[in-house]
This record gives sequence, C-alpha cells and structure tokens, in this order.
Amino acid sequence: MLLLSPQNFPDYELIDAGDFEKLERFGKYITIRPEPQAVWGKVLTTKEWEKQAHVRFIPNSSSSGSWKKFKEMPDQWKIAYDLIGENGSKQKMVLRLGLTSFKHVGVFPEQAVNWNYIYNAVSSLKINKPKVLNLFAYTGGSTLAAQAAGADTTHLDSIKQVVTWARENMEHSKLENIRWIVEDALTFVKREVKRGKKYNGIILDPPAYGHGANGEKWKLEEQIQEMTQLVTSLLEPEDHFLLLNTYSLGFSSVIIENLLNETPLRNTFETGELFLHATSGVKLPLGVFGRSKIR
Repeated sequence: MLLLSPQNFPDYELIDAGDFEKLERFGKYITIRPEPQAVWGKVLTTKEWEKQAHVRFIPNSSSSGSWKKFKEMPDQWKIAYDLIGENGSKQKMVLRLGLTSFKHVGVFPEQAVNWNYIYNAVSSLKINKPKVLNLFAYTGGSTLAAQAAGADTTHLDSIKQVVTWARENMEHSKLENIRWIVEDALTFVKREVKRGKKYNGIILDPPAYGHGANGEKWKLEEQIQEMTQLVTSLLEPEDHFLLLNTYSLGFSSVIIENLLNETPLRNTFETGELFLHATSGVKLPLGVFGRSKIR
C-alpha cells in the first residue's frame, strides 16, 4: 500500500491540525476549518492559530455555516499548481478559490498527488487525444490535469454552479475544449454502457453522500460496487487507466482493493492512502485510492 502526500505545492501549506480542525494556508491567506479526521490535539496553541488565521469557518448545521474574518482578505482569490511530468514537461494549473457556505474553498489539496498521476497517465497512453471521463468532478483539478496532458476530456458533476466554477478554472489555466455535463454520475454511466461508449481514462472521486441533478441519491457504501463494475466496463481493453479516490470516515484501501479485484483490472492496479503532512509535524489522512499502474 502506498502512502502519498503532495510535494512541491508552494501555494498550499497545512500548518497544523487537531481538535477536529485544520489550519491551512492557501496562497497568502490562512483559514481555520473543521476536520473530522483530526481526532488528536493541536500542536500549536489556540492563540497561535488565531494569530495566524485570516478567517475561520463557523458551522451552523451539519452541511453549512459562515466565515468569521480576523483579518482583511477577499472572498475569492487564486492559487497555482505546477504539474510536472516524468518526461520533464511542466504545465501550470490556476484555481480560483472562494469562501463557500459549506466550508470548502474549491480545492482539496491532497488531490495534487492524483493530478500528477493523471498528467503522467494520460501522457503514457500510446494514442493521440485519449478520451478521459472525470466523474464527480467538482471544480476540475483532475479535469485540468488530463486536458493539460493532451486528453479529450469530459467533466461531469451534478451541480451546475460547480461546473461553472470548473469552467472558470479552465480559462484561468489557459486551457480549452473540455466537454461539460451537469448530470447524475451513475445515470450517465449506465447510459454510456448501453451506448457501447469507451474511454481510455476514467477518474472518479465520489462523495460519501450526495444528490444528482434531478434529486437522485448517492450513498458511497451502497453504490460504489455497481459504479466500479460499470466504469471498468467503459474502459478500452488496451491503453487505459482508472483512478478511484474516496474520502469517507472508516473507508479503507483494502475495500478499494477488493472492489477492483472483482473487475478486469485485477492484478493491474495499486492502492494507497493520501495524507497531508503539517508543518507542525502531524499527518492528516484524507482518503484512499486505487489506480492503474502506469506502464
């Protein structure tokens, strides 16, 4: 099992985590946000946290809240990340961030590990303009990585505003020609299977819970097996890759291994865990993954 953490991400820093919160720097601005995985105590003092922070998220329900600003900062700003290929190529991604009512800021920084994987996986395929599908695609970091490597990329999310946000990130990153779809992921995948469609790469990062564009319900534990079976059937027999990433409390990479072993990908993938290494020294686990080995 691999244990992977982002490297060379100057615009992001996990400063400390503990007592169910995390202290993070995104570009010039430092946030305090809830973090259910941080069950240990803070390394830095509460006073040190509040001295550094520009803003703190205050939950008022299980799914929403508001931000309390300690210092002047904009509600929206940008950060950058350099994709670096194994062949030495480099491509800058630019992501617009924002203070949302549901605690997110528009990026999951641990996913930088997956962005680099996608960039190199697409580059390793032996065909021109490989077709890549990104499901549960959020604000599009993985979509940008695939497109930057030369893929013909389809980006799907069930929330129209999030897809609009991803399109902004494409424009900020000076990319173009991504296909945008607002739809329930499972509904779309079932239709693609019936149509006999094939993709060279599929990326999926499903939430623990969610809703489709027409109110369809998603629960990870109940539907991930069906989704895994369907998406692997959409892969081209040759020249393909799959990346499955999940973030759910108690979800193990062994579960991912068992799921993928039920598919034709058996013995051709690797599994692992993503984490962020704080400047204070603690390590914050943030998801498990299974991915095709790059040939």
